[in-house]
Amino acid sequence: MYVERLELIDFRNHPAVSLELSPGPSVLAGPNGVGKTNVLEAMGYLATLGSHRVGPESSLVRVGASAAIVRAAAVREGRKVLVDLEIRPGTGVKARVNRAPLPRARDALGVVRATLFAPEDLALIRGDPDERRRFLDTLAVQRLPRYMAIRQDFDRVLRQRNTLLRSAGGRMPSGAGLATLDVWDEKLAITGAAVWAERLRLIELIRAPVERSYQDVAAQLDPVRMVYVSSVLGDRMVDPDPARLEQILRERLLTDRAREVERGVTLSGPHRDELALSLGELPTRTHASHGEAWSLALALRLGAHQLLAEEGEEPVLLLDDVFAELDRRRRERLADLALTVEQSVITASVPDELPLRLKATMFHVKQGNITREAPT
Repeated sequence: MYVERLELIDFRNHPAVSLELSPGPSVLAGPNGVGKTNVLEAMGYLATLGSHRVGPESSLVRVGASAAIVRAAAVREGRKVLVDLEIRPGTGVKARVNRAPLPRARDALGVVRATLFAPEDLALIRGDPDERRRFLDTLAVQRLPRYMAIRQDFDRVLRQRNTLLRSAGGRMPSGAGLATLDVWDEKLAITGAAVWAERLRLIELIRAPVERSYQDVAAQLDPVRMVYVSSVLGDRMVDPDPARLEQILRERLLTDRAREVERGVTLSGPHRDELALSLGELPTRTHASHGEAWSLALALRLGAHQLLAEEGEEPVLLLDDVFAELDRRRRERLADLALTVEQSVITASVPDELPLRLKATMFHVKQGNITREAPT
């Protein structure tokens, strides 16, 4: 699939812009701070209903506006599909497909498919476990849109259970309070097992594509190792059977109960798990060089892209100012990969850093304005 037209209204710094895009590579060129990344962020938001940047949803709406609109015409298997999202802080997101309103915004997931790599992705290697959990969950949503509801259910149960634990004031509840805690334990075991199982399945699916992508970009011999480390079983391998995982988590919650009541927080579950990455035998978070970390972060995104393409329509590949961080050899390798996908959109502050063969379609970005360069 590819995006034929993208329109933004009051999204970030763009009052109103429209881009006519084509298959193949397109480059958004301009100095820092003019809104190149915002365009890629909008395309990523269409695909995931989330932003790769940290911040409240209200930050997506231009200052002084009450709502932002992201609208796209995507071509899927030769047929055009229209999708638009209205982001209105405080009231949520409203979605339409082919101008028909949808009951829930998440029903629009899958219309536009995109993989976004941005400088912030270095946190996948250097950052806290939450970054890697978010990587897995975002990819799971793209593969299986229903996973968004699964994750939302888990988050809601976790909040409710933590509220109950805090209200206990460090004293073990009794009577009705204890019965209520039993109910939330059961709900957490069910929803947590569903999240845990899907992450385990996903790691097995993405392992080979990430390894291939790392070798393509970095051309290094050290193998990439990916291990799911749970807060319950550590790095022990376990079958992703939800019923079995429910029982394991249920037993752990019972074991942890006294400590959790004392501390007022849930100590075990997928919200405390980790995706451990290493090159060879060395953990990347502490031992990878800058080039290795950058290449591996890129490989994670490219591996995700390959997996999505193998399972359905190929996503749009979005690359945000990535070539500036790569040496010449890695730039050429990434350019080769970018030319093999159906559509890629690339930002660059310094276009001369891009291999010439990527510059077939060039857009110049200024503050609130995007113009297409006339072909020569």
